[in-house]
Amino acid sequence: MKRYLGLFAVIFLFCLPMSLRAAEVKDASFRVIAHISADGEIKDAQYRRIGLFKSDGSIQDAQYRTIGRIKGDGTIQDAQYRTVGFVKEDGTVQDARYRAIGHIKADGTVQDDRYRTIGYAKGIPPRWAAFLFFFRN
Repeated sequence: MKRYLGLFAVIFLFCLPMSLRAAEVKDASFRVIAHISADGEIKDAQYRRIGLFKSDGSIQDAQYRTIGRIKGDGTIQDAQYRTVGFVKEDGTVQDARYRAIGHIKADGTVQDDRYRTIGYAKGIPPRWAAFLFFFRN
């Protein structure tokens, strides 16, 4: 019976839609650096909770302190509501002075300002990927 339950659990996980499973965030060498669940929970490569993207746009650290926010228009702010950057609809990531500092492609590829691939964030919102790669200190 235990064998069948284990097999059922494996089949169940593979049948879940990707939106319900955690997406892996990888560096340029394809090493997993984070896992992001559909509800916004951020875990490191060892599955330790390191933060949360909340539905209201706020971003929390592992101690539930607000460390920033992403507004509906793509503006990224720090904990003191200072604008630190922007994510445009086309995936361009800009700093607070509107200089392009990176790009998030539709397939989740993350690139620096010279279009060199620095990571992969397939399956997570581009704004979350921008925060993880360009604005998390």
